[in-house]
Amino acid sequence: MFKIQCLETHSKNPTSLFAKFCIDSLQQGQGITLGNALRRTLLSSVPGTAITGARIAGVNHEFSTIPNVKEDVIEILLNIKQVVFKGIIDEPILARLDFCGPGIITVRDIKSNPCINLIEPTQYIATVEAHTNLEIDFLIESGYGYSLSEKKNKSSSINDFLAVDAAFMPVRKVNFFIETSQINGDKKTENLIFEIETNGSITPIEATNQALEILSTLFNSLNFKNDNPEVAAKPVIQQANPTGTKLDLHNTQIEELELSVRAYNCLKRADIQTIGELITYSKEELLEFKNFGQKSADEVCESLTRRFNTNLK
Repeated sequence: MFKIQCLETHSKNPTSLFAKFCIDSLQQGQGITLGNALRRTLLSSVPGTAITGARIAGVNHEFSTIPNVKEDVIEILLNIKQVVFKGIIDEPILARLDFCGPGIITVRDIKSNPCINLIEPTQYIATVEAHTNLEIDFLIESGYGYSLSEKKNKSSSINDFLAVDAAFMPVRKVNFFIETSQINGDKKTENLIFEIETNGSITPIEATNQALEILSTLFNSLNFKNDNPEVAAKPVIQQANPTGTKLDLHNTQIEELELSVRAYNCLKRADIQTIGELITYSKEELLEFKNFGQKSADEVCESLTRRFNTNLK
């Protein structure tokens, strides 16, 4: 049973939550496997909510300027892109900003839907420099990953909305590294150290639990069934390795022998791809291969015996 513990957690600001976790008691090699899978899932499969479009009164395209507003439309869209929402919605919703200047517009001026919450009310949007009204409607959606404005189709279905690049992913950064320790002097185990930063719409603990649940559901749903009768009828050579695990030598690639480059290339040139094919040869037959010498033959025999407890023909 693996143990997950939180080593550190802190908040730089409402839109930057950090935590460090440790998953210990992993076998050698499992750390990098689990680390890569968990990192990719955290960055791509945890849902989030973002503004995907904005409709500004009196503005027809993103290269416009607005009278008595300090920022141009592109700058306003970039500021809107940074707004962080907490909550997941099933359908796109609208929120509205109606500001009468002069003054500074912040996120708290947005009248949002009760289904979602604004994380940082003081976040800056624009400055109105005179007695002017600025009206903006926002299209808000939930999704995954990063959505470019030029590839977005949903916003274009609503008249006068300018598409906004949407960063749905609530996890901003993920970093991991492996620590190796020894037990009883010989048996090595690994600890997987994870560092996660989120945008405040979800805590690192919640994001990690979601990612683990996604991975668990994915792997539990996999159920390989061999419906090909020809393949099913093919005999399987099974050999016990030193740990007692059954291996299918017919399909085990010769890369598992971890041979030197010279020996490996000689076998590949002889079109030997699997250990099942290799053990149909004798040592004398291997020596007949081009550039395959006695040292390479001894290396193959030693690796077969040590790693798979089997021998050449």
